[in-house]
Amino acid sequence: MKNQNLPSWMKQLTGFAGVIGASALIGFPAWAHINSNTNVANATQTQQVAGNVKTAASPAPKAASPAPTAAAKDIVAIASGDAQFKTLTKALGSAGLVTTLKGKGPFTVFAPTDAAFAALPKGTVDDLLKPANKAKLTKILTYHVVPGSVVSTSLKSGDVKSVEGSSLKVAVNAGKVTVGGANVVKADIKASNGVIHVIDKVLMPPDVK
Repeated sequence: MKNQNLPSWMKQLTGFAGVIGASALIGFPAWAHINSNTNVANATQTQQVAGNVKTAASPAPKAASPAPTAAAKDIVAIASGDAQFKTLTKALGSAGLVTTLKGKGPFTVFAPTDAAFAALPKGTVDDLLKPANKAKLTKILTYHVVPGSVVSTSLKSGDVKSVEGSSLKVAVNAGKVTVGGANVVKADIKASNGVIHVIDKVLMPPDVK
């Protein structure tokens, strides 16, 4: 009803606007598709360029290789790399126990220092290292080894059986630990196949003189 009162020039203008609007709607999907692809392509290219610039300007820092720890080495490797165990390392070689103590284990070794070996009667060490005394040396060294990995916090007063077969007397008192009468001067050197406790005396099995 209202259109009937409109002047003829306004009716023509309204019809013309309708034609333009319809044409725009028909053409919009195709334009939107092209424009969308163009924008995505441009954005992707921009991101790639930006990424390249960022990588070139700020290269990621190279991660440092972790330093080897004692736990990554076996008992023999630790003993041979410690200056206070030169005599022990030599004795293990003479007794043929290197392969054993490099094995899976686990083992607990009460390791005498060079000073402990030096405290033995004169000529004892040289005598034990002779091929003829290999069995005796092996017996003494295995008396210092206990099956399993026993850390200091697990040590309790009492007897523990050694690999040699005889028992070792452990005494724990006010934080001080002795094994077979020897003082544990350093505990819990952890190895990949067990643990080492440093002692200040060479232990002798009951039937070895």
